[in-house]
Amino acid sequence: MNEFNWILALFRIVGVLVMMSGAVFVCWLLSGRQSPKHISGIFGWSLLVVLWGLGGYAFASRYALGLGAVTNLSDQFPWGIWKALVVCGIAFAAGGFLTACMVYIFRIRTFYPILRPVVLAAYLGYMLSASGALLVDLGRYHQIWRPIFYWQHHSVLFEVSWCVMLYTGVLSVEFAPIVLDRFGWKRISHFVHAITVPFVICGVILSTLHQSSLGSLFLIVPNKLLPLWYTPLLPIFFFLSALISGFAMAIFVSALTFWIFHKPLEPRVLTSLAKGMTPLLFIYLFLRIADLTARNAWMYIFRCPLQGFTFTLEMLLLTLPLFVVLRTRWSGRRRWAFAAAIPVILGVNLNRLNVAWIGLLPATGSNYFPSWIEITVVLNLLSFGVVLFGLAARYLPLFEHPDIGGHHAPGATADVTTIGPMEASGHV
Repeated sequence: MNEFNWILALFRIVGVLVMMSGAVFVCWLLSGRQSPKHISGIFGWSLLVVLWGLGGYAFASRYALGLGAVTNLSDQFPWGIWKALVVCGIAFAAGGFLTACMVYIFRIRTFYPILRPVVLAAYLGYMLSASGALLVDLGRYHQIWRPIFYWQHHSVLFEVSWCVMLYTGVLSVEFAPIVLDRFGWKRISHFVHAITVPFVICGVILSTLHQSSLGSLFLIVPNKLLPLWYTPLLPIFFFLSALISGFAMAIFVSALTFWIFHKPLEPRVLTSLAKGMTPLLFIYLFLRIADLTARNAWMYIFRCPLQGFTFTLEMLLLTLPLFVVLRTRWSGRRRWAFAAAIPVILGVNLNRLNVAWIGLLPATGSNYFPSWIEITVVLNLLSFGVVLFGLAARYLPLFEHPDIGGHHAPGATADVTTIGPMEASGHV
């Protein structure tokens, strides 16, 4: 045991040092290969170094000791916050296939400028949630390759795993021109553009399948998931909420990215996305209310105080944006479109947490709450996404966009004069 403790301590020290060194290096890259000169820069560097140092300790402990020693999971509650992170991340990455569909298939020029940032955000969402979180969450993570060769045709999880793998490949094709343009490989970039549309169509199909199948995963626990969320319509609700969160994430990523990096963005880009989100939000809320009424499930709001509170908060967050986008004097302003997207993101995120975590607590008799190592891993994975996005924005042509009609136009902005009358009016 003494030898093991020494090895464990050494493993943790190496993990901390490697992660802290990586944090310093990426901070240096993000700051334009310069040392911080202001208090805000020093604080940002220090915060990331400390967070990644704790992450190094957490990752080393998880892989050295296993899940049981570092998490609060149990046989009664085997799926925790890491699994919920996978479900949340895949839902919010729906903005990628929505934006790609509107640009490549429907050729809506209004959304050309935001294509690359949104696709990158979706790409990182899949890589960090569907891959990164799973490699930490799976007990036998080294067996993650098995669904490729050992097929289980009757398993919903098998279908989800294949769709996620294939759609990550689609996102790789959509993201590839950003890297190819950076290194000046024009011929390969033109070839990738030529094959992108069929891949986007496949991506839409794959996303439709696995976004709904994530809801199907929870159909096997009718006696465990609280009736406030359990319903035979779970696959439909998961798909609709993914579409809604896709619009919201496209608004959030576009507004925040173009503002931080001081890039011009047409206001109607955000307002058009908000208008596209509104009818889907209406349909989703109507179906949820009708389903709860038909199953007489409203009583559980009062039977389970914690679950009743989180359910009420979830519904309020998803209802609030309607009061913003339906007000005429608000709906045409991008600041209100951004304000409407935030509660949608929070509401869908809370819905996934309710289904994958909070709604299961009463039946399992568990008081599961994530350990500090679980929370640290989640924060580290989120910070990886932010850092990688920042590096791409600084060193790749993220804000240049191709003319999908066939000509690549580096550095171009939205061509207002060539946008059709339907798009010019904001009705897309």
